[in-house]
Amino acid sequence: MAYASGKFAVAISDRSGLQFPYTEMVKEWTGAWVHKSEYEPKAPQLMPHEHSPDPQALERPRVARTELPVPNLLQKNPISTAATTTITVTEISHKRSTNDAVRLRNIGGGIGGIAPSVFNLNTTLNGALTASSTSITLTDGSAFPSSGYIVINEDKTSSGVPVEILSETIKYTSRSGNVLSGLTRGSGAPSYGVTLGDTTAVSHDDGSKVYGSYSITVVNTTSPQNTTISDSYTFVVNSAATSTDVGGGSYASAGPVNSRA
Repeated sequence: MAYASGKFAVAISDRSGLQFPYTEMVKEWTGAWVHKSEYEPKAPQLMPHEHSPDPQALERPRVARTELPVPNLLQKNPISTAATTTITVTEISHKRSTNDAVRLRNIGGGIGGIAPSVFNLNTTLNGALTASSTSITLTDGSAFPSSGYIVINEDKTSSGVPVEILSETIKYTSRSGNVLSGLTRGSGAPSYGVTLGDTTAVSHDDGSKVYGSYSITVVNTTSPQNTTISDSYTFVVNSAATSTDVGGGSYASAGPVNSRA
């Protein structure tokens, strides 16, 4: 049978015991029949969501590692001279540190009377090396700094032999003519304020390629907002430039001593 609408009826609230119009009554989640002004929804704490346990491991984990630095392409004509032995390199937001060993590559044309070979610092071995040799004779070491880092055989490849076994970074503390001495064989060189992992001391054939580097001094400036800006650094060459000049070409790059390709 049908029920009456109750529009003229009244009801008693199960909560307050007060009388209200029947049509204004509602049923709570507890089953209580109450006036709509007394209605209380069910507290969320009474209906917690189920949570499965957090995963404890990745399906395909990999060991965390720090990527080795690589050469950075510089802006056009990044090298400037000022008729002194100090050379300035412009590299925007370089994040390098003073005393980093920086190797320049592909510097084109003479700049301020200084030949490109002085910037690119490459030569060959004049005589073979063993893994325990304590001095190195270069074919032409005249442009190399009195101390620093070199890499030998960075470009060498051999079937089945990892390239990192063929190339070697070497620290030297003295240069006399074409002879480097005070060697630390199989060393690493500082880059971005961190000394990279050691290489392996190995033997090298007569005529193997040798690349040098420069120890840099970072040049910091202050912006109008009082923040430090590092967009350039300097290094010292053996012979002073003869003029103020800017150059280097469009393909110059700067990077670590050994790119460990």
